[in-house]
Amino acid sequence: MPTRSKNRTTQIADVCDCFEPSGRAGELSEKLLEVAGLSEVFKVLGDETRTGIIHLLSHRELCVCDLAEIMGVSMPAVSHHLRLLKAHRLVKYRREGKMVYYSLDDRHIENLIREAQEHFAEQR
Repeated sequence: MPTRSKNRTTQIADVCDCFEPSGRAGELSEKLLEVAGLSEVFKVLGDETRTGIIHLLSHRELCVCDLAEIMGVSMPAVSHHLRLLKAHRLVKYRREGKMVYYSLDDRHIENLIREAQEHFAEQR
């Protein structure tokens, strides 16, 4: 958006000065179909509690009781977050007697968390 100062109009430097598409955008438009799934994953991970659960599970398999104690959150709250994470195929579980242990669904989730950690560390 232009701003006025001393009778001059200045443009914001991070946008094009005119609208002249390069013609290359059409080939990328079908890639937008993938965005819905990606945004759902990031939306789920946008909650600090769920991200904390994923981070802890990236280190080792844990039961709901351990997750609740480590995070200082009630077991029903942890269970709610785990259900959502499971529905988005970010975590999986296994039952051992009366205990239910959760882990990351696959290596892709672990890689996603590691990449995000590395990116965050670069900013410090």
